[in-house]
Amino acid sequence: MHIGGAYHFPFGRVKLTIAHHGSGADLGGEALANMGNPCGFLVTMDNKALYHAGDTGIFLDMKLIGEMDKIDVALLPIGDNFTMGIDDAVKAADFLQAKLTIPTHYNTFEVIEADPQEFQKKIAAIGLFSKVLEFGESLEF
Repeated sequence: MHIGGAYHFPFGRVKLTIAHHGSGADLGGEALANMGNPCGFLVTMDNKALYHAGDTGIFLDMKLIGEMDKIDVALLPIGDNFTMGIDDAVKAADFLQAKLTIPTHYNTFEVIEADPQEFQKKIAAIGLFSKVLEFGESLEF
């Protein structure tokens, strides 16, 4: 698969979307190894669509993704520094218009500390719904 392409697997359809993020990794050499193109995933199964933006900054095509596919659940990073921060993620959620948005990629180490409750309040202020999942928590939608 490659960005922009989709494939119908036995469990459902997966489409790769763009994401804006580096892809280098230190594998012990003198230069960073290229680990491939960053991407997001739009997974559709059982008449539900989940969009995992991946590690990314905001981009205007998120509006197009939301227009072309009615998204039930969107996973958006809020940790800033390596990905979008809270305010950009709120704008991305507005672009996507998912039924539910879940914040991701935050508080795993100091440089990406973010308050998911702040994100949740800002999402509610624009008339959207979000849920903060605790570590190990699951959600059926």
